[in-house]
Amino acid sequence: MKQIAPGIQQWSFFSEEKQLDFNGLLLTLNDHRILVDPPPLDTEARMAVLKGPPLDYIVLTNRDHVRETEAYRREFHAKVYVPAADAVQMDITSDKTYEDGELLPGGLWVIHLEGMKSPGESALFLERGKGILIVGDALIGKPPNHLNLLAPEKLPDIGKAKEGLRRLLKYNFDMVLVGDGASILTEGKEAVRRAIEG
Repeated sequence: MKQIAPGIQQWSFFSEEKQLDFNGLLLTLNDHRILVDPPPLDTEARMAVLKGPPLDYIVLTNRDHVRETEAYRREFHAKVYVPAADAVQMDITSDKTYEDGELLPGGLWVIHLEGMKSPGESALFLERGKGILIVGDALIGKPPNHLNLLAPEKLPDIGKAKEGLRRLLKYNFDMVLVGDGASILTEGKEAVRRAIEG
């Protein structure tokens, strides 16, 4: 479990199949404790979750990041929030669905991204410090210090996907925390711009 910023910790699980890290976040924000897109927790990461106040929520950014949600919902007695447009395609039942522009617990703003692999793909924006953006499958941190879209064959239309991502540039953020690959801790907005224009 790595401390990324005040109240934000990240842990990773290496996927042999994809040859990159699957990342989860433990957020401690405004008296809430939240897991985002949780992959398996190792012992150290589990202890970090168990320390301190109870876990309140598990927030998923898309239908393909269910990962260990069901096990952790039971273990930590947390409520599960998922994108409304993905809910019917998921094999778990959510406690709440969310929509574009909604403010989630902890001060997380939802940014729905059109043209992605899943119809509900959403980024989460946190107005803290210089701004923090959390993405699921919208952008992959590979190679390190770079952001890339998924392979074109995984997207309905790469042009529409890039157009959908352009919404992100309206927000002020420096850090981009990715669900897959290596997160960008500084100059993240420029990395997003390069991914769109590349």
